[in-house]
Amino acid sequence: MNGTKTAPAAPAPSAPTAPAVVPLHAVRLPGGRSVRLHPRAAAVAGLLVLVLLGLTVWTLTMGDFPLPVPDVLNVLTGGGSRAERYIVLESRLPRLLTALLVGAALGLAGALFQALARNPLGSPDVIGFTVGSATGALVVILLIGGGAATVASGAVAGGLVTSVLVYLLARKGGSQGYRLVLVGIGISSLLASANAYLIARASFGDAQSAAVWLTGSLNARGWEQAGPMAVALALLLPAALLLGRPLRMLEMGEDSAAALGVRTERVRVWVLLVGVGLTAAATAAAGPIPFVALVAPQAVRRLTRTTGPNLLGSALLGAALLAASDIAAQRLLAPTQLPVGVFTGMLGGCYLIWLIARQWRTGRA
Repeated sequence: MNGTKTAPAAPAPSAPTAPAVVPLHAVRLPGGRSVRLHPRAAAVAGLLVLVLLGLTVWTLTMGDFPLPVPDVLNVLTGGGSRAERYIVLESRLPRLLTALLVGAALGLAGALFQALARNPLGSPDVIGFTVGSATGALVVILLIGGGAATVASGAVAGGLVTSVLVYLLARKGGSQGYRLVLVGIGISSLLASANAYLIARASFGDAQSAAVWLTGSLNARGWEQAGPMAVALALLLPAALLLGRPLRMLEMGEDSAAALGVRTERVRVWVLLVGVGLTAAATAAAGPIPFVALVAPQAVRRLTRTTGPNLLGSALLGAALLAASDIAAQRLLAPTQLPVGVFTGMLGGCYLIWLIARQWRTGRA
């Protein structure tokens, strides 16, 4: 009434926006331990298991000599004719198991290395570990000679030497991201030249065999490849899963992980050992199959929409990718059996171009 204007009341402060909550469930394990379960990731894993079952049925029943599912089940339980047992147990089943095991190993190795480098390009075939394993195997095949066990030992040795060299060179700058990828690409180019030199100096027959092996193939793969690959994965898969928690913490940064009790240097060493072991075993069994290790972890992360290395999902998707690629290379794309590495190389090349273009559009290239 006295003519004095009353100042408008200040607006009430708005309530802070609640952060997005990722639905997680804790599953209790014997011994007092617990595991976080993400419903979407579990659903994706279940879907991938169904896809693997479908690919298994397709592989064992389709082909030049189609077999109905009851006949395949009869063979797997000890029955069937001699011809049916040969087709299922000696021709189709070991090749299928080799594809599933090699694909799972590559997908798992790719998830480990990408989590270590914190870079989507940090897969073993990009940073040179696959090429290093191939170099070790080629030295055995062309210079030393020996059976499957000797070739596998050469692949493991080549992968280990390459990984140590790449790690030491990338570590000098204190960076573990793009520096690791760039150093790995350079080492990969040098080793690819060394592989070409070894083939050029070999005899015609050895050079032809080595060139076919370098394309990555599941042709003529039998129990002598599936058996050792199963043993390697049985040993290395639990070790890789144990690294999931510290790798998830490393995504927050080295200082934060160290504050939470993670021994970062030890974790890196174990990731290198387990990842190189998976890569070398897969390379020894089927040759250097490209891009499965690159594509599987990234595709799983997009499907599950979760953080972390997604190790189990990457293994399942890697197995499905390689088994499906083998079916396509055998029966869908050509009248003759193509090496599966040709198909995965084409698929992975398209994915790599898309990935680089996407990062360039978002300003991260």
